[in-house]
Order: sequence, then C-alpha cells, then structure tokens
Amino acid sequence: MSVEMIADAVLAGGVARGDLAAFEALVRRYSGRVFGLACRVLGDRAEAEDVTQEVFATAWRRLDSLTEPAAVRTWLFRVAYRQCLAVLRSCRTHPVGDLPDWGVTPVGVGQGPRDPSAVAETLAAVTALSQALRRLPEPQRAVWLLAVVDGLTYAEIALVVGASEESVRGRLARARVRLAEAMRVWR
Repeated sequence: MSVEMIADAVLAGGVARGDLAAFEALVRRYSGRVFGLACRVLGDRAEAEDVTQEVFATAWRRLDSLTEPAAVRTWLFRVAYRQCLAVLRSCRTHPVGDLPDWGVTPVGVGQGPRDPSAVAETLAAVTALSQALRRLPEPQRAVWLLAVVDGLTYAEIALVVGASEESVRGRLARARVRLAEAMRVWR
C-alpha cells in the first residue's frame, strides 16, 4: 500500500510507538502545509522553517499524548499556530501575517505570451489582496487564511486558534466583509 493511502490515525499511532517510517511519512504529508501556515502568519521564510522544524520535533515527542489520532492534521496546525504566536510575541511588536512572496508568479502570469496590461492587473490585484490582509486584525486574518488557503473546517479552525466555532464563524464573516470592501474596485 502506498504511503499516501495510509490514514492519518495509522501514521499517528505509528509515530506514538516510535516508528520512524511513520514519522517520515507524516512529515512528508504535512510539512509543506505547516510551513505554508507559518509563512503566512510570520511573513518570514527563515522563521517559518524554524517553526516547522519545532512542530515536527514536538510531534515526535508528544504525539503519543494525542487522544484522537485521526485529528493529527488539526493538532499539527494548532501546534504550528501556537508556535507562531510565541515567535510573534517574543520578537515583534506586530505580526506581519500576509500572503508571502516566495518569488512565485500568480496564476495566469508568465505562462506563455500574455497581454502586458492583464499581467499588470493581476499583479496589482494580488498586491491589493496582500495589503488588505495585512490590515485585518490578526484573529480575522488567521481564520481567513486557515479557511480559504488551508481549507480547514470551522471546527478545525476553532481547535487551531483556541476559540469556539461561533467565534470562528464571526471572525471569518467580519474578515470576508472587510476584504470584500477592500477589494471592491477589483470586481
């Protein structure tokens, strides 16, 4: 059976028993997503790499304490989010929390000959969204990124950020309203 077909609960159980192969599979499955979350929250690639490493070190040490092994994805996001908040509290006066520029080109740009004005418009829209996200309060930005970019459910986001589902729904609704207002000119 392919590693991709193994359920999270099975991998988590293996890690809890000290199975290095299960741990490697878990790292391969989730390190990119944990890193992406850390990058978006911290806005710094080096700090995000450190957080990602710490998250998986914590997973190796503490995954045996997870009461619901099937929830390993949410647990990893919660550990990452808390680690990011600790980094922000320790060395910054304000969080950046943006869509990071990893040197990638937005979809539809750079894929063959394109209309220069369309490319410029796409890049301007991405910049406007990044600026709008930066202006959101951190709790709203966090739930929006976890919902829209990472695809987590309200229940999963609530576990990650340590809030009730109702609070998550409210934060997400307020974030969507503020972003819609900020992006109104791009419709």
